[in-house]
This record gives sequence, C-alpha cells and structure tokens, in this order.
Amino acid sequence: MDAVEKRAHAFVRVKPTADFAQDIIKFGPDNKSIDISIKKDAKKGVVNNRQTDWSFRLDGILHNTSQELAYETVAQKLVSEGLTGYNGTIMCYGQTGAGKTYTMTGATAEYKHRGIIPRALQQVFKATSRSVDPFVTVRISYLEIYNETLSDLLSTTTSNGTSDVQMAVVDGPQGVYVKGLSIHSVSCEEDALNLLFEGETNRAIAEHTLNKNSSRSHCIFTIYIESRFRAFSDVKCIHSKINLIDLAGSERLSKTGSEGQVLKEATYINKSLSFLEQIIVALADPKRDHVPFRQSKLTHVLKDSLGGNCNTVLVANICGEAVHVEETLSSLRFATRMKWITTEPVINETSDQEGTVKALEKEIILLKQELAMHDSLVNRSLVTYDPLTDVQIAEIKSQVHKYLKGAIDEIDIVNIRQVQEVFKQFKLIVSQQDHEVEARFQSKYILIDKNDFAAVAALQKAGLVDADGRLVREEDGRDLGTRTAPFSSRRGGMKKSRKSNEQPNSPPPKPEALEQFKEECGSEINRIFEENKSILLARKKRSSTVAQRINFIKREMEDIKKALEAQKQERWQQGEHVDEKGQIVIDEKEFLLIVKLKDLKEEYRSGNAELQDLKAEIQYCQHLVDQCRKKLISEFEIWYSESFLIPKDGQEALKPGGNIRPGMIPIDRVMCLEEDEQERFERMQETTLPACPASVSLYKAKMKTDQKHTSTTTTSPLERVCKKPGLITADGKNKPLSFLHVV
Repeated sequence: MDAVEKRAHAFVRVKPTADFAQDIIKFGPDNKSIDISIKKDAKKGVVNNRQTDWSFRLDGILHNTSQELAYETVAQKLVSEGLTGYNGTIMCYGQTGAGKTYTMTGATAEYKHRGIIPRALQQVFKATSRSVDPFVTVRISYLEIYNETLSDLLSTTTSNGTSDVQMAVVDGPQGVYVKGLSIHSVSCEEDALNLLFEGETNRAIAEHTLNKNSSRSHCIFTIYIESRFRAFSDVKCIHSKINLIDLAGSERLSKTGSEGQVLKEATYINKSLSFLEQIIVALADPKRDHVPFRQSKLTHVLKDSLGGNCNTVLVANICGEAVHVEETLSSLRFATRMKWITTEPVINETSDQEGTVKALEKEIILLKQELAMHDSLVNRSLVTYDPLTDVQIAEIKSQVHKYLKGAIDEIDIVNIRQVQEVFKQFKLIVSQQDHEVEARFQSKYILIDKNDFAAVAALQKAGLVDADGRLVREEDGRDLGTRTAPFSSRRGGMKKSRKSNEQPNSPPPKPEALEQFKEECGSEINRIFEENKSILLARKKRSSTVAQRINFIKREMEDIKKALEAQKQERWQQGEHVDEKGQIVIDEKEFLLIVKLKDLKEEYRSGNAELQDLKAEIQYCQHLVDQCRKKLISEFEIWYSESFLIPKDGQEALKPGGNIRPGMIPIDRVMCLEEDEQERFERMQETTLPACPASVSLYKAKMKTDQKHTSTTTTSPLERVCKKPGLITADGKNKPLSFLHVV
C-alpha cells in the first residue's frame, strides 16, 4: 500500500498458545523477521543434507496482539484509501485452526474481540457520516465457494428470486463479477452488521481434530463504496470495492484423520489453495505472459483482487506449536511469495472533471443566448437571469409582506429565480410564526405528551384530568386553573383496608394505585425512569442547538459559494490575470471568501461529528427510557393484580412462606433459572456499552440475527428485574448516570 514500493503486503499473525515453541520459532528485534530452526533427525544417518534453518522477512509480525492493533496494522490504511477510490483486498491464509476466521470476523462475546470486517464497516460509516460534500452509497455482498460451487450467503434476505439464478463468474468490461450474486444497499452500520451475521449463520463448518468449528469454504465479504461530489457543479464520481477474504484452512489429511464428507471438503480446499499459490507465483514472475486464473472458482473470482489496480494485503495465520512447524513453513513461504507481487492502484473515477465543466459552461452560454433571443422577440429585453442581488431580494421580501397584509394584489414575477425567492420568503415567514406561536404557548402553559403515562397519572392525581385523559372542567364550563386531588384521602383508606387484611369490595382506581406503587414497591424503578427522562431531555436540547448551528453554517457556506461563483463569473468576463508561473491571480475579497469557506467547512465537520454522537446517545437514551416505562407499567400491572384482583383463597400462596412472592410473580408465570442468549447480551452491554457507545450497532445486529434464527424464546428469571445502572459519558466527562437496563 506504500506509494513508493507499489507491491502487495504480507503480515504474519501467531495464534496465542501455551505450547509456543520458543526454541524453534524466533522473531527479529524489528518485529518484521522470523527465523525457524529445527534439529536434524539422527535416524536419517550421518549424511543428511536436509535444510534445518529458514529465515523470512515480512511487513510485520503480530504476536500476542489485540484485535484493535491487528486492524490498525493490517487494514486501517487500506480502508481509508478505499474511501478515496482505491480498490483493496485483505486475505487471511493459513492452516486449519490457526485463527483466520477470528482475525477476519472476530467473536461477538465481547466488543473488543470483533475482527477486521466489523471494524472496517464501522470505519466506513463513521467516515461517511462526517463527510460534508460527497454523497456516499455503500453496498455489500457475501460470497461462499464450497466444493467449487458458488453460493450467495445473503440470498435468504432477498425476495426477488436472486437465489434461483445460476451463479457464475463472468469477465466483463468493468472487470470480473459473479452473475447472480445479490448486492445489498445499507444505510448504517447496524444494517451492514445484520447482513454479516446473517451470512455467518449460513456458512459451511465442520468439526475435526484441529478445530471444532472449522470453516469448510472460502468466503469473500465485499464492501462497494460509491461517492458523488456535487460542489461547484463537479459531478465527479469515484467508486471502489474492498474484498475481505476468509480462506478455508489448509490441512494435512494424515493429521486431521478426515473421512467421508469432511475428507471430500478437505480435498477441494487443498486443491483450490494449490491453484491460488500457482497464481501468486505467476503474478510475481514478470516474464510470465499468461496467468491461469481460470483454474478454479476461487482464483477466477480473485482475478481483479490480486495485484494490479488493487491494494493487496495478506495475513498469514500460523500456529506456534512444534508439531505444526511444517504447516507454518508452508504459510510463511506463501506470505513471502505474496510480497513479490507488484501493484499499481489508481483511483477509480467515472467522469472527467475538466471536460464536464467545460461542456456545462458551454451549454449555459448557449442557453443564455437562446433566452436573450426569445425575450427580445416578446419585448422582454430588460429581463436578466443572473443571481439576484441583495437589493432585489429585499424588494421581493417587501412585496411578500405587502401581499400578506393585503396592500397589493399580486407580486411581480419575471423569471424563475424570483419565483424561488418568493417561496423562500413565504417559508421563512411561516417558520417564524410557528416559533412565535410555540413560544407564546410555552410562556403560558406546560405542554405534556399524552403518551407520557407518568405525567398523565400525576395530572390525574392532581384532579386536572379524568380517567380517560380529558381535562376536568367546572360546572360553568371553565377549565380548572388549580385544583387539589381527592386522592390523598382515598389512598389512606386503601392502605387502611389492606392493613386490616380485609379484601376490598372493589379495587382502587389504577391512577391512584400507580402513585402508591411508585412510592412503595416501584420507587427505585420510578426514580431511575425520571432520571433517564431528564438526561434524555438534556441531550435533545443540546442536539437541537447543534443542529441549528449546523444549519446556520450551511446557509453561510451556500451564500459564500454564490459569492465566489459571482466573483468567478465577473473575473471570467473581465479577463483573467495570471502570474509568471501561470497561476490565476485573484483579488483580496475572493481570497478572504475562500479562507472563510474553508473555516466554515471545518466548523461544519466538527459540528456534524458532534451531532452524530449526540444522535447515537439520544437513540440509546430513548431506548432506555422506553424500556423503563414498559418495566414500570408491567411491574405495576403484576403488583395491582396480585394485590387487589386475586381471590382470597389465592392470597395464602402470596403470604410469607407461601409458594409465590408477593408483588413479583403472577400465578401463571413460569420461572426459568437458566441464563438465556438475551441475558448474556444484556450482561455484555452493561459492562461495555457505557464505556463504548459505538458498540450499540454490533450488539443490536447480533441480537436481531440470533432472535431470527431461534425457534423458541425463553423468559429470563423474574422477567429480567432491574439490573445495576451503567455508566455513560455526560457533558463530555465521565460521569455515572443511573440508566436502567431492562428488556
């Protein structure tokens, strides 16, 4: 990926093991070389010319490294260049059980253990969310090659019959593609992860002596990125694709003891990997005119992904045990050959900027001439089509206000720009009136959402609304300004009746009972619910402030762009001046506008990044508030039913020493003491999400996939009663906040 070297890169990742052969495998001080030395076999006799020492030099040795460091070393730069239009390929190669799938996909048990593919998706969507000008489209495909048969791992997610199309590798004008392979558009990281996890569930795996979950197929996860730039009439479009390849593991049949179907799979795997190695050797030889890509489905698919117009990176996964030294040597030889491949990556651009701009400028001039000719024929020679000046905009604004007041019957319109400006002024007036009305209401009234159960219950307690949520009115028809609720005496009576162990003739009203529940059994849930609401409100207010600032900056940028365009047109009409170096000379006013536009773009990027972070926090906070509300209502319903609706003969089971604990479990509820899949994810989120809010997409995507493929659902103990509050970053500082995590 280096611009100077122009070659493929190869890294080695060593699988962590307690039986690492330190006397056989040694790493160089620069962490880029690896030496292997084995003892001579005395059984071979005195004369034994078999090689016993090897030395390999690569781009890096990843030994005892985290998933994060492995990604930064191997993939981060390649993905960054993919966002700017360069194709990229990352391929994991090695023996069975060496950690290829862990490196490429990772594990979902903990967020920090995710692999290259989830981290690449996060990097792509994080970059696109902060992009100001380009309109970015991201698409995804997931291909499996099993026993020389092509399969679409995402075919089950489509309903257009794609899975019924016969898949085949095709050489087209734009390169190699797989006919019949579905490509899915994704708009966010969570959608992309959903597709990844969906494809993972469809992969072919098997168990043998080296790996309990051995991948029996080659899988190619491809990210297609297309960016369109729209600033200053620039219609440039760049596109790229990033292939993330998890190869099936090579294996010696004498060690695995494979037989039957597993033996057949191993034969296909070793054969395709042998062809792949032949391709690597051919590509590294500059004298070879023909490279046999069509020898296998794998090599044919990778025709555009190895060398040439592509940043290519290989990760050779090896085991450190002495028993696997032969497989380790084979993988290191393959990695060394990969470094011999030369690459010449270029940006994939689909349009010529200069030619497009000149053609558009010429077309604009012709259209203006036609308009001028048409206007002169209909006696409209005074009409201009240049951008409106400040004086003209002020005149249109004045006419709009006069029109609304009835001072004039119509507004003078002579061209499209005036029509657009009139609508813009109308929109500004309507927006201003909306803000004034809202401010007027907020100054006199407190606005409450009808769906806010707790707030409505408080109004019912105060006697301001009835049981149906309607305002209570006096007999003369006027709304009650202040009114005390008669609930206090009734609540005292209800407590008294329960204290005497007498079953009431009729249960108390639910609003009254809810207030009692919130003060007694549900006090902790209600406290956390109210705290979460206040935190959510603060985040929303901050988000609104940032959004208004971004919109203001955007309008300023548009104004400056218009001013720059006007300066450019004026300079073009008067004739451009160039210095002795041939560069165009601009005046101080235009220079200051360019500098200001640059500063505004930077401010826009930082504001947009802050807004995206706030949106993620708001989404997470809103989820917790909704869950708190559901938990509060569901526990109240259980408590209300057990306290007032269960017959007398059923009350015995609720007493101390009975079969059921009061206020917690209804009669028909079944307890499940075994921790289910959902609870394991909740436990993960409790420890990880507060410290890393970006992990929410991974957890939600994995949860959806698991729920989709689970035939039966289990209920966690006590319907997952309130767990410990988590921690989340507030106001830019690490501050503990009481977020109730319930599902």
